[in-house]
Amino acid sequence: MSFTQEEYKEKIIALKQKLDVTIVAHFYQRDEVFEMGDITGDSLELAKRTMDDDAKFVLFCGVGFMGQSVKVLSPQKRVVMPKIACCAMARMIDSLYFDDSVKAMNNQGVLTENILPITYINSNADVKAKVGQMGGMVCTSSNAKKIITSAMKEGKKILFVPDRCLGQNIAIDMGLKSAVIGIDEDLASADIICYDGFCSVHQLFTLDDIKFYRKKYPGILIAVHPECDPSICAKADFVGSTSQIIKYIADADPEQKIAVGTEFNLVNRLRPKNTYVLSSTKPECPTMNETTLEDVYIALKAIDDGEPINEITIEEETAKWAKVALDRMMAL
Repeated sequence: MSFTQEEYKEKIIALKQKLDVTIVAHFYQRDEVFEMGDITGDSLELAKRTMDDDAKFVLFCGVGFMGQSVKVLSPQKRVVMPKIACCAMARMIDSLYFDDSVKAMNNQGVLTENILPITYINSNADVKAKVGQMGGMVCTSSNAKKIITSAMKEGKKILFVPDRCLGQNIAIDMGLKSAVIGIDEDLASADIICYDGFCSVHQLFTLDDIKFYRKKYPGILIAVHPECDPSICAKADFVGSTSQIIKYIADADPEQKIAVGTEFNLVNRLRPKNTYVLSSTKPECPTMNETTLEDVYIALKAIDDGEPINEITIEEETAKWAKVALDRMMAL
C-alpha cells in the first residue's frame, strides 16, 4: 500500500517520536528525505555528530560507505539504511585493487615501506582497513591538503585512492607532481600517485559550461568541488568541499550570480536566486537519489516490528583497521 508524500512524512514523524532512532541525511539526498533528517551534513560531519548521539538506532540516508563510517566510529550503535546504495567512486576500488596499486608502484622501484597511503573517505571499509594497516589515514575533500601536508613529512610517496581528481588538484595546489596509475608511465618521480577513480557526477562539468556562464552573465563566479577535473578547477573562482561551497555562497552578496559545479540537490537548496547549476544536464547522483520517503518509512516500520532491515555489519578486523585510519585523520 502506497501513500502520498505528506502521508509518508506524517508516518515517519510518528515513528521517529515512538522509536529510539535518529535519522541522518546527507546533503545530496532528495529534498523530501533531507527534510526528515535529525542530523544533516556531509559524510564525515555526519559520522562525527552521530558519535555524540544517544539513540540506539541510526537510520542513515546516504550511500553505503557513509553508513560504514558511522558503524566503524560508533560500533555500539545499530546502523540501518533505507537503501544500501553504493557510491560509484567507492565501487571503483576494493582491497584487491588497492594491493594491485601498491604492486604497480613496487614495479617502478618504490618499495612498500616507502609508500604512505591516503584514502578519500569515499571508499569502503575494506580499503580504509588496508590503508590503516599500512600506516595511512583517511581524508575528506575539505581536509585533504592538511592530511597530505602532514603525510609528506614522513618523506614517503603518497598513494592516493580512489579519486584521481582530488589527488591531482591537491598536488597542483601544493606545487607537487602527481601521476595516475595506468595512465602515466612514470610513477616513481611523482610525489602523489593517484588511483584512477572518479566521481561520475563531477565529471559532467566541462570548460564549455564555464565559458557559457561567463559569456551569459559577465561577472559571474564559478564555484566547484575538487572532485571535478583539474582543468575545471583551474578555471573556477572557488574550489571547495560541500561544506565550504555552502559557506562560500552564504557569505556572498545575494545579488552576486554564482554557478556551482556539484550535485544538483545541494545546489538547488543553496539560495533562492542567482545560483545556477554549472551543467547543461542535471548533475544528480543516481545512488544518492535512490532513497525515497517510502524507503525511510519501510526501514522505520521494520525497526518498530523488531526486524530491522539493511543493517550495516563489518567484520571485526576490518572495522579495527578502518577505525585506525579514521582516527589518524581526526587526530589531525
